[in-house]
Amino acid sequence: MTTAPEQLDVLSVAREQVLERGVGLSEEQVLRVLQLPDERIGDLLDLAHRVRMRWCGPEVEVEGIVSVKTGGCPEDCHFCSQSGRFPSPVRSAWLDIPGLVKAARQTAETGATEFCIVAAVRGPDQRLLSQVREGIKAIREDGNDIQIACSLGMLTQEQVDELVAMGVHRYNHNLETARSHFPNVVTTHSWEERWETLRMVREAGMEVCCGGIIGMGETLAQRAEFAVQLAALEPDEVPLNFLIPNPGTPYEHYPVVEGPDALRAVGAFRLALPRTILRFAGGRELTFGDLGAKQGMLGGINAIIVGNYLTNLGRPAQEDLDMLQELSMPIKELSKTL
Repeated sequence: MTTAPEQLDVLSVAREQVLERGVGLSEEQVLRVLQLPDERIGDLLDLAHRVRMRWCGPEVEVEGIVSVKTGGCPEDCHFCSQSGRFPSPVRSAWLDIPGLVKAARQTAETGATEFCIVAAVRGPDQRLLSQVREGIKAIREDGNDIQIACSLGMLTQEQVDELVAMGVHRYNHNLETARSHFPNVVTTHSWEERWETLRMVREAGMEVCCGGIIGMGETLAQRAEFAVQLAALEPDEVPLNFLIPNPGTPYEHYPVVEGPDALRAVGAFRLALPRTILRFAGGRELTFGDLGAKQGMLGGINAIIVGNYLTNLGRPAQEDLDMLQELSMPIKELSKTL
């Protein structure tokens, strides 16, 4: 089967534009990448890997996450089993300070350099901020110098300043999907409200971590739209999740993203974001399996979350570390414990 000239051309253009000059693809170009036939996926991933190596280097950043406050969220994000509006099996719970310190210690022992404290909330109240402050203090007193990130929902300027004072170096707040598709995913707040939090985080000097979820009913055109909207934000990190159809959520019957579509998304997002940390996050085990995960790591991904996710099981951390060793990918600032 022959390949249409325009499909070949988008990769040829990307070689000169992205690989050679480090300029991300436009929305139209990303869409054309997402429309490539299956037989071109290998070429796409090879190019995406070369872009990653050229503009980011060979190192892989490893991160662990922990939920300090689980469930009972008042928002209606349709993908999320932590929403209190849906009959999911997740119940509200808090993690105490000793539990937080233990989780940070276990994360550091894997060789991870990032530890993200997450809470299922619209935004933090004073109780949550106090819990985070005391948790960070206790982690440091435990002799753990792992870099600490937070994901606590939408923020005010005062709260942004508080997190900076606590020593939080990176803040995660996902836009989740394209601006045009967002109202179909969340109705209790707007895409613009999320963007405003990210603007304040950036201006305060924290690193910006912002990504989303593939497979929530968006079109390929909206995936392309989302990629360039992320590029416009210039985030330090983009976590790429793939929908897990959690029981009790409005998306519980949505299909799992098929492997070829997921690989096209990985390659396309790398070509849109050549200089950004692109992280494998939730849903990769369900969507890719072992073989696909390796293809993704050789197709533009340069960071992973190890261990479990917030309400879903991940792979044992050692399996991911073994995979990176097999692929001869050095872990950023590998802990001496390994």
